Amino acid sequence: MPEFDLDSFKKTWQEQPVQAKYDNSEILQMLNKKSRNYVKYIFWISVIEFVLFTAFGLFYILQNKESNTFLTSLQKLGVEKNEHLQDILDNIYLVIKIITLVVTGYFVIKFYQNYRKIKIEDDLKEFILKIIKFKKTVNAFILINIIIVIIFTSTLIILGIYAIQNQNTEMANSSIMAFIVSFIISTVLCVLLIWAYYRLVYGILIKRLDKNLKQLKEIDSHDQ
Repeated sequence: MPEFDLDSFKKTWQEQPVQAKYDNSEILQMLNKKSRNYVKYIFWISVIEFVLFTAFGLFYILQNKESNTFLTSLQKLGVEKNEHLQDILDNIYLVIKIITLVVTGYFVIKFYQNYRKIKIEDDLKEFILKIIKFKKTVNAFILINIIIVIIFTSTLIILGIYAIQNQNTEMANSSIMAFIVSFIISTVLCVLLIWAYYRLVYGILIKRLDKNLKQLKEIDSHDQ
């Protein structure tokens, strides 16, 4: 029986070629599948948002609480509540709600279209371009929602100043400035809350999508 040489055995074992667990094609397929799933999650989140916006919008239209809250604030400043002012305010809220629903509905459709277009079997460069396009769509959705909030709050400030001037309400300049500043602060807080929400909900998925995109680009550069 030949003598067992441990050192020779260890050397032979170390010289054995290490087989890769996955090859590039398998890694590519996994990354494509994960990326497509992230796109799908974003689509379903946007659907839930659309349903919630619709439900809350209908609830407040029936309750008519939003305009009453703003009118109460104006009354504290000495502005008298009247039918004309109520109609203007109701129309503003209605327009904003419609715009919000239309924008959200439009992006729900866009997200779905992007999801349908992204195929796991796509050419790598084409797949990367579609993911980049989807990211731009998400960023546009977030930006437009922030712009809507700014426009809405600015409109309320203009309406408040109009009501004060139209009714010749005697107010100190400091009170008017306090009114304007309070709404500006409210706008900033709303924008920060919206940004934080999208950063938390969409940001996590977009961050993972970015990671996959980086790996896809690395594979593409190695293949060239």
